[in-house]
Amino acid sequence: MIQKKKPRRGQFLPGMPRTEKKQPESLPEELEKDGWVIADDPKAEKEKNEDRCPYSKKCGGCQLQNLTYERQLKHKQAVAVRHVGKYCRVANIIGMEHPYHYRNKVQAAFGTARNGQIISGVYQSSTHRIVPVQNCMTEDKIASGIIADIRKMMPQFRMTAYNENTHKGFLRHVLVKRGFATGEVMVVLVAGTPVMPGKTDFVRALLEKHPEITTIVLNINNAFTSMVLGEKETVLHGPGYIEDVLCGKRFRISARSFYQINPLQTEILYTRALEMAELTGKESVIDAYCGIGTIGIIAADKAREVIGVEVNADAVRDAKVNAKANNVQNIKFFNADAGEFMRDMAANNISVDVVLMDPPRAGSDIPFLSSVCTLKPEKIVYISCNPETQGRDLNYLCKHGYKAVKAQPVDMFPHTNHVENIVMLSRK
Repeated sequence: MIQKKKPRRGQFLPGMPRTEKKQPESLPEELEKDGWVIADDPKAEKEKNEDRCPYSKKCGGCQLQNLTYERQLKHKQAVAVRHVGKYCRVANIIGMEHPYHYRNKVQAAFGTARNGQIISGVYQSSTHRIVPVQNCMTEDKIASGIIADIRKMMPQFRMTAYNENTHKGFLRHVLVKRGFATGEVMVVLVAGTPVMPGKTDFVRALLEKHPEITTIVLNINNAFTSMVLGEKETVLHGPGYIEDVLCGKRFRISARSFYQINPLQTEILYTRALEMAELTGKESVIDAYCGIGTIGIIAADKAREVIGVEVNADAVRDAKVNAKANNVQNIKFFNADAGEFMRDMAANNISVDVVLMDPPRAGSDIPFLSSVCTLKPEKIVYISCNPETQGRDLNYLCKHGYKAVKAQPVDMFPHTNHVENIVMLSRK
């Protein structure tokens, strides 16, 4: 009997489909000359990161840990050029001098191992499986120490970890926020039930271990959800918020309010964005997606007036408090959809000179972008944490009366694949 001949590995027989080895994406010629490489390029393999995190493979949160920091920056530069370079020149990315322990917000999930031991850590990428982490190389050391001590204290106070399958147990997450400039620390205990065993004694014991904690909040989340925080909160100690200083302005940060997690790079990001806006003190500025008002309040010193628009009511309340605390009187905040707000302004023949926009990773939608074009500001400063969706939005803006003038990437999240990029556009 004649048997079909099996090919040896790497051998091709007649009639077999040939598959070519996938080549890495090519870079623009000017980047190749400067020595830039793509992360999966074989050239990049020559420079491995010898100081990589021991949890990087299991965690999946730091996708570029296999590369040295220099190579990470080259990769991110290439990403920015790939998506934005067709519209304007992209300046060299601004990295960090010390790209470790930069996160001022640390979040840990709690669970129980098979042996009954309470564990805490991060969810493995795209799963709800907890990877126990003792020391993360990107997280603030003080915050990590507080979380570790809470985990050790739990058995002493008969506190159990929440079980997502049975919906039983107490502690789901611990969230720690620290003001790097002020040193103030907030601890948020996210529980599946409002019944907290030994509440008073636990708070006292935690403060004895960590007197740097300025406020403790109990947040209740008993819903079957991937969201960390619930809607109900009880303040167990302190004012229920912390404050931090950014670009010389003081900001109130509550448990649910958004605040940039890398304050050192945020100062660079905002400074460069406002330099690109070229404010002279005569401009009317809209801060779309304004959050708690950070960049708008900072911009107010160099503008005639600033209008902040935000759909999150809690953030708008914080923004108004922040403006008052900094004695900024030429800024107003509105709780509204930014796109609808700007269309209403255009319908009432109200003009603005500059639009600052910092949308989420998904970028902006067509209704928002069309409202910007309808309002016709002279300049748009677009801050993005996703150059791919930014490039898509630039395509729309450049077809509807604008041209991209310059771009500046900033490394806000070392060791991850996230790239922050600023683009300044002017009206044709």
